[in-house]
Amino acid sequence: MPNLSVRKVDQTAYEQLRIRAAKHGVSMEEEARQIIYLAVSAPANISIVFQKYFGRQNGINLEELHPRKPHEPMDFDE
Repeated sequence: MPNLSVRKVDQTAYEQLRIRAAKHGVSMEEEARQIIYLAVSAPANISIVFQKYFGRQNGINLEELHPRKPHEPMDFDE
């Protein structure tokens, strides 16, 4: 696997990374890997993004905001 060195990291960013890694129970190096991976990876499905930020666990129920109503099937015979 390739290696990456990051120099001249701002002290505040360094401390925030340290705290974030501690909260997640991983090393700073692992936390940085995860952040980089998330920054450059596109989600497999846009619905995953909406569920993450607008899902029920965040207090938002999309079904209640805009309930779906059944529609009539299209008729292509006309």
